[in-house]
Amino acid sequence: MWKVGVRAKLCENGIVEREEIYFCIKEVMEDERGKDFLENAKKWRDLAIKAISEGGSSDKNIDEFVSRFINS
Repeated sequence: MWKVGVRAKLCENGIVEREEIYFCIKEVMEDERGKDFLENAKKWRDLAIKAISEGGSSDKNIDEFVSRFINS
């Protein structure tokens, strides 16, 4: 959904085998998709910082939540 990594595949026993972990790490670190993951992670980080900064959506929601208790 956020496109910041790969999902390891489970084997028939329901565990992730060593080779799958190796493949996933190699894909993230060396593959072209790894660069896309890094860019997406940076984008989500920047959006989170904006949301929690003064005047951001999370900041406004917290202020509204707190004001309900103060004004009660």
